[in-house]
Amino acid sequence: MGKSSDPIQDGSDEQQKRSEIYTYEAPWHIYAMNWSVRRDKKYRLAITSLLEQYPNRVEIVQLDESNGEIRSDLNLSFEHPYPPTKTIFIPDKECQRPDLLATSSDFLRLWRIADDHSRVELKSCLNSNKNSEFCGPLTSFDWNEAEPRRIGTSSTDTTCTIWDIEREAVDTQLIAHDKEVFDIAWGGVGVFASVSADGSVRVFDLRDKEHSTIIYESSEPDTPLVRLGWNKQDPRYMATIIMDSAKVVVLDIRFPALPVVELQRHQSSVNAIAWAPHSSCHICTAGDDSQALIWDISSMGQHVEGGLDPILAYTAGAEIEQLQWSSSQPDWVAIAFSTKLQILRV
Repeated sequence: MGKSSDPIQDGSDEQQKRSEIYTYEAPWHIYAMNWSVRRDKKYRLAITSLLEQYPNRVEIVQLDESNGEIRSDLNLSFEHPYPPTKTIFIPDKECQRPDLLATSSDFLRLWRIADDHSRVELKSCLNSNKNSEFCGPLTSFDWNEAEPRRIGTSSTDTTCTIWDIEREAVDTQLIAHDKEVFDIAWGGVGVFASVSADGSVRVFDLRDKEHSTIIYESSEPDTPLVRLGWNKQDPRYMATIIMDSAKVVVLDIRFPALPVVELQRHQSSVNAIAWAPHSSCHICTAGDDSQALIWDISSMGQHVEGGLDPILAYTAGAEIEQLQWSSSQPDWVAIAFSTKLQILRV
């Protein structure tokens, strides 16, 4: 299935021999996608299907550097109930923990990849509503890098749930918003933020669960915020996407209410944002205009005539729905559009 989109240049220079773009074509429309973090699994990603049926698929793919092909391993492809809304590999760079992949749909599920790569097994299926067979679908989740036993999920039932995945038990469940919660992001060991159909960004501290801080509210009433990215290199900053909007709002949590900058060069709805894992002032955005744009926002707060322009632009073959910046190999960004996964050297 996998193939390289560029002929690899013949030349003595190793750099020159490597393609800058690799493409993989899946047998279905790709929705969720994530880079592996482990040092021993370079160029490994998980992709998930978007099929209008109960059985969906998850594939784990890897770039074969010797021939430039991204390959799927049939042993590591498995069926999944409903289309996963998100997938994340365990944040374990040093390979100290079992090789786990998490997915969200009706429940939060943890999958264990066998050490010999012979299979993937369901390790846990975590349901926070034990009193009912039904639960509000999970819209998203985030794995706490500082404390990997913690995963936070967001749900259409207005709640956020913090799981202790080692105990397979709920640490905390709280009503986070007035309407559906669409995304959640950790900002440290005990601090997370969420965005909602109620149009607000709220920050929660697990040491004081009764209160939250509203960092931002959409200027137009009833305008949902659908994605949230927290800057890991400089936690003062986060970015959010407004539903069906071509702009990305960057916030400074020290100055709630007012965006510090608005990124307005997309031609249609933005679908995904990713902060650079190695730089505090770079962010990548992607959307329905088939564009992935990288921005340098180091001039934040200063007036830029006509607004900020991106420093890099890439045009894909269709609307980009998913974007992930590799934390273990920060010169690579992955995008997903239609049935294609592409990894791009930036």
